[in-house]
Amino acid sequence: MAQLIRKEDALEYHEKGRPGKIEVIPTKETKTQRDLALAYSPGVAEPCMEIFANPDDVYRYTAKGNLVAVITNGTAVLGLGDIGPLASKPVMEGKGLLFKIYADIDVFDIELNVREIDEFVNVVKALEPTFGGINLEDIKAPECFEIEKRLKKELSIPIMHDDQHGTAIISGAALINALDVVKKKISEVKIVVSGAGASAISCCKIYLALGAKVENIYMFDSKGLIVTSRLHMDDYKMQFAKDMEPIDLGEAMKGADVFIGLSKANVVSQEMVKGMGKKPIVFALANPNPEITYEDAMAARPDVIMATGRSDYPNQVNNVLGFPYIFRGALDVRAGAINEAMKLAAIKALAALAKEPVPDIVNVAYNNAVLKYGPTYIIPKPLDPRLLVRVSMAVAKAAIDSGVAKRIITDWDAYEAELFRRLGSDDNLLRFIINKAKQKPKRVVFAEAENIKILKAAQIAKDEGIAIPILLGNEDKIRALIAENNLHLDGVEIINPKSDSAEKKRNEFGEAFFEKRQRRGYNLYEAKKVMRERTFYGCMMVNSGEADAMISGLTRKYVDTIRPALEIIGISEGTKRVAGMYIMLTKKGPLFFADTTLNFNPTEDELVDITLLTADVVASFNVKPRIAMLSYSNFGSNPSAEATIVRNAVERVKSKRPDLVVDGEVQAGVAFNKDLLKENYPFSSLTNESPNVLIFPNLAAGNIAYHLLQEVGGAEAVGPILLGLKKPVYVLQLGSSVRQIVNIIALSVVEAQVKE
Repeated sequence: MAQLIRKEDALEYHEKGRPGKIEVIPTKETKTQRDLALAYSPGVAEPCMEIFANPDDVYRYTAKGNLVAVITNGTAVLGLGDIGPLASKPVMEGKGLLFKIYADIDVFDIELNVREIDEFVNVVKALEPTFGGINLEDIKAPECFEIEKRLKKELSIPIMHDDQHGTAIISGAALINALDVVKKKISEVKIVVSGAGASAISCCKIYLALGAKVENIYMFDSKGLIVTSRLHMDDYKMQFAKDMEPIDLGEAMKGADVFIGLSKANVVSQEMVKGMGKKPIVFALANPNPEITYEDAMAARPDVIMATGRSDYPNQVNNVLGFPYIFRGALDVRAGAINEAMKLAAIKALAALAKEPVPDIVNVAYNNAVLKYGPTYIIPKPLDPRLLVRVSMAVAKAAIDSGVAKRIITDWDAYEAELFRRLGSDDNLLRFIINKAKQKPKRVVFAEAENIKILKAAQIAKDEGIAIPILLGNEDKIRALIAENNLHLDGVEIINPKSDSAEKKRNEFGEAFFEKRQRRGYNLYEAKKVMRERTFYGCMMVNSGEADAMISGLTRKYVDTIRPALEIIGISEGTKRVAGMYIMLTKKGPLFFADTTLNFNPTEDELVDITLLTADVVASFNVKPRIAMLSYSNFGSNPSAEATIVRNAVERVKSKRPDLVVDGEVQAGVAFNKDLLKENYPFSSLTNESPNVLIFPNLAAGNIAYHLLQEVGGAEAVGPILLGLKKPVYVLQLGSSVRQIVNIIALSVVEAQVKE
């Protein structure tokens, strides 16, 4: 499904909080005067002198080895053209963000107010001591060719102009596999290319390196087929010029095996695709709109293998499959360049990965039961977690084998483990949850729809295909808020439980509720009357199947939402109680905290139930639970009653579920210190991997811990999540942001899918 991004949303995203998308964070202690004396004067003099004596020590004592410059002059920005260096900055910050989240590479974005080749090269050369690598970006052709060529010759760190080589590498991998699927040889196929800019020329050069023949490549620019008789043509185009009379694109495509589009939208017709050879390959890569739409190409030729630059169709050729991992491998061996061997290694690694079974997390993210190598899957998906390891390792090996590496890796298993650790620093859980929700959106009823935050979140959920919103409240107030804030919620159902039009349903719900609670404090009049309250009405909608989940609590007390949920929906079969859990998204990955909202001083039985409930929910998120049951005692060090309850609960959980990794009672600091555990408690099942599930001994501890981690530790809290109800009801925390509400919506949809 295509992403619907509105102008106001994009501007708000970039402006909110601290403007921009990136910041610099210290990596060393800075709390005391001694820390500062070590970080700066006088302590900093020692690494300075070590580097002066041995320049390579700059990689030991500074961030140079993990720092890339993303540099542009803004002359060819995305599809926006020559908008200048200042206007290009949001794009460069975005590129830096992608480097970080996909490969844990730090970036400074640098926008240069220079246009002359000599001046650009001189400025970048002067920056060499700062960076471990340089990613050139959005520089127009033909200047970009000369700039990259000179910098690669004159600098001793890896340089890559991603607009040239990124698309070339990814499309090269896709082409290898597409030709494999249709059983054609690259040396024999006729390739027609629409576009003759930096990306197109680099793509063709890569195809030549893969075995294509220059005489089989027909390249078109805005003036038509590039032919040798044309005057005033640069050398980069001339190498692909044909010694023939000009023909148009449609004529060239007759009988062609491959079309590569790197130009503009709608330059290819269905007739042109129909005229191509048997089992044609069409890579229409113009963004955001391709040279021919996916639908038109497939309608013209059902046997076509089609790729685009878009995420909403199969076979997305996306540069993010390449540049983070190519630079990761280059930096890790301190390569002096990114050479052809390294690019070809990346191509082969990407092509090989597409032939392997796809992990469940990727299948879920792309709404497929099973992605399988073939016409609609010739290239890995950008969210595939294996990319960092496979491509980075292939590039690093190629750098070593080709002689450009200054650091030789001998223990490849250790390097692979290091890459996996870097992967863990980026939390993919939220992406997994949202993508799983999109797989099968559910009807979510909002009990507080007269609130602008709720309405904004409902719009995002609707736009993104996460949920089908149902709004409860005064319709006039809701529509006024929608109009006042320029929201787009046309067609969304609005119900006012207090209105005359809802009387019939209100009475129906009241009678059903009376049946459930007639001997538990409600008479028939009270049961019907309480249905005027939106939380009761919403819970009845979920209970009756008219909605799949309910969200409330933004402006209400926690108990006012919990009570109707328990009275109407009740707890799941085989479950003895409900519990509350938060997902804490930290820089080291997700942590699951329970119980943080409901059970004040859990008994031994209750701790066992809370632990098992939490473990099952965590497993439903495709995460293997590793559970620490916390206390102020470590494995019997304190014989107090509180510690003994936790200790006994651990043993009972182990006996009930021997498959679980669970241990305690243990202090939180000890649970996360593997060295301390190995030295003092080598018997613990937590010695190999740190816990990701923390079970707290009481509500106060859990509630305080998640608030501290959120406010002081900088973690993002997702929740609370109610565990143990028959159907999903979610209670928002006070002050929830629109983003947090959207996350809760996605969680409620995923839970509804599971319970279905």
